[in-house]
Amino acid sequence: MSVVILGGNECMVRKYKELCQSYQCTAKVIPKMGGSLKNRLGNPDLLVMFTDTISHKMVQSALNETKGQDTIITRSRSSSMSALRSILETHTGAMEA
Repeated sequence: MSVVILGGNECMVRKYKELCQSYQCTAKVIPKMGGSLKNRLGNPDLLVMFTDTISHKMVQSALNETKGQDTIITRSRSSSMSALRSILETHTGAMEA
């Protein structure tokens, strides 16, 4: 399963990726806007948005880019590891390896 994470803390990027790998997922983490999302999102199976750490513009841009795709979109106010772990358990149907 491919996962794209929008937002979160820049210092946590490596930990987010490692947690996703423990659920047999490939992850791309985009902590801040830095240009257009058009070429950066791709076609993920799961899109996680940490809404407390990203702008409304980034949320709207991500929603527009994934419109018409079979992407599962989840939003979380918390960008903690436990919040991401809960999202991954819910959507992958697996426990951490």
